[in-house]
This record gives sequence, structure tokens and C-alpha cells, in this order.
Amino acid sequence: MDAQPRLLDQVRHAVRVRHYSFATEKAYVQWIRRFIFANDKRHPRDLGAAEVEKFLTDLAVHGNVSPSTQNQALSAILFLYKRVLGVDLAWLQNVVRAKRDRKIPVVFTQKEARRVIAYLADKYWLMGSLMYGAGLRVMETLRLRVKDIDLNYREIIVHDGKGKKDRRTLLPDCVTERLQEHLVRVRGLHQGDIDAGYAGVSLPYALARKYPRAGNDWGWQYLFPSGNLSKSPYTGKLERHHADEKGIQRAVHLAVKTAGINKPASCHTFRHSFATHLLESGYDIRTVQELLGHSDVKTTMIYTHVLNKGGRAVKSPMDRQFDD
Repeated sequence: MDAQPRLLDQVRHAVRVRHYSFATEKAYVQWIRRFIFANDKRHPRDLGAAEVEKFLTDLAVHGNVSPSTQNQALSAILFLYKRVLGVDLAWLQNVVRAKRDRKIPVVFTQKEARRVIAYLADKYWLMGSLMYGAGLRVMETLRLRVKDIDLNYREIIVHDGKGKKDRRTLLPDCVTERLQEHLVRVRGLHQGDIDAGYAGVSLPYALARKYPRAGNDWGWQYLFPSGNLSKSPYTGKLERHHADEKGIQRAVHLAVKTAGINKPASCHTFRHSFATHLLESGYDIRTVQELLGHSDVKTTMIYTHVLNKGGRAVKSPMDRQFDD
């Protein structure tokens, strides 16, 4: 009889069957491993709600983690019990929740956004322009494939965005010329990989098994490919992955500093600025919600607070004109 796979290998298999991203797979495995080690390496089947509550509480109280980090740990552990071990945990009532501070997003002015982008070079200029001009998250930008760009309709299709949702957003007219030049360079890199006999790019879900040669198709290539080949965690073959997020993050950080902007800005500031500036231009909030891919308009409403309108367009009494 074949030996049963190790627990963490079972987790990896369950994650891949459900088509989660490799980043989610790594995060889930990391949190499950930490949970096991926090309980003296006892098998999770011998643990229960009490141990889960203690682990999550310790993260908040002693680890001082953010609410999103604590929620990610909870999601990983619940996935382990429900999807791998087939166990429904009792309701977790005694978890001390990490404190959630409601923060107003950092936003560039339109001049600041353009100034920061002007200090980005080559592919980073394009990445910054798409994050600001189309409201893309940084990983949505890096995971774009050639087929996701429609130059004729000036449209970008975002696949598997946050919440595993697809959406359409606009392609800024001002980037098309440099984008076409960039595509010529990417195609040359891709042709070189084909000539050298490399495996192309990784494909989502089971497409690699269904269409074994699709990884070499031009449309499936990443819009922003990595400069180096890397071994696929799924197949072990050398492939051309997308560019590393650390590159654009460092480039934006340096550009903000060089532009003399004293704000705690990051790549995500471009997305916040996209939404805010559309509302400033008079576009209705439902349109902005759709372009951002928010499930609930309440999430989009935070940008009305950035505008200091609070949904009510309140005017300060100091700014009123008096006749007396």
C-alpha cells in the first residue's frame, strides 16, 4: 500500500485542485506549519478550536499582526481542517481580534502622480502608467498576459483579480505607443526562448495538460516577463515567469523620493489616486466601483472621504459668504 502523502503536501494538492495562486499556496503552508510548531508539532487532527483560538489570539496580542494577517492565518487553518482533514471546527468565539484601524488612503494629486511616473524608466514607466491609468493592483499588473490587452478597444481584461473575479478596465490612450514598442521587445525575448527550447510560461489551472504547447503561444506570454528563467514549482521545467514585484516597488519608492513627495506612498497609491481622480472628474461611483472590481459599493465609498465630501458635500461655515 502506498504511503499517505505528508500533511503539507496534502495541503498543496488541495490548494492546486481549487486553482488558488502559488502565493496563496505558500502563505497557507507557512501558516499551517507555524500552527503545528506552536503546538509542539502535534498533528492538527489532535487539536481543535481551543488551540486555534489561542494561536490566533497570540498573533494579535504578542505578534502584533494586522487584521488582514490574522485573517489570512485563520483562512489557512480553516482550509486545513475543512478541505484537507474533513473536519468542521466548532465556532471560534474566544479569538482576540487584531485591531482594525480605518485609515484614509494615501492619494497623489494628479500632478504628483504624473511626476512620480515621469521618474520611472522603461517597463516601470508602463507599469506605473497602468496602475494609475487603469486602477490596477501591482500583482494584477505583473500577471497581465499579452492576450489581456486589447489595443483596438483600448481595454484591459483582468483575470483572477482579488476575490478571484474577472473585470474589464480601460487602457489609457497615452500608453499605447510605448506599449507597442514594449511588445516588440517582449516578442523578441519570447522568440529567443522558443529557439532555445525552453518551456514558455506557466498556464493557469489544467490548461497545461489539456493544451501542452499553449505555454509557447504568444498570447499567453506575460506582458512584463522576468529577466531570468526560473524552475516551475509545478512542473520543474525552466519557464519565463512574470517580473518580480520587488522591482517595481523599489522603483516607485525611489521615484516618490526623487520627486520630493513627502507622502507614505507605494504602488497601491496609484490605484487609490485613479479612483479619487475619477470621482473628482465627475464620474459616478458605480462606474468607479466596476472599474476597480469592488463587490460592494461601500468599499468604493471611502474615496468620497478622501475628497472630503463624505457623501454629503458638506461646506465649511468658514467658506460661506455672508451678506451682513
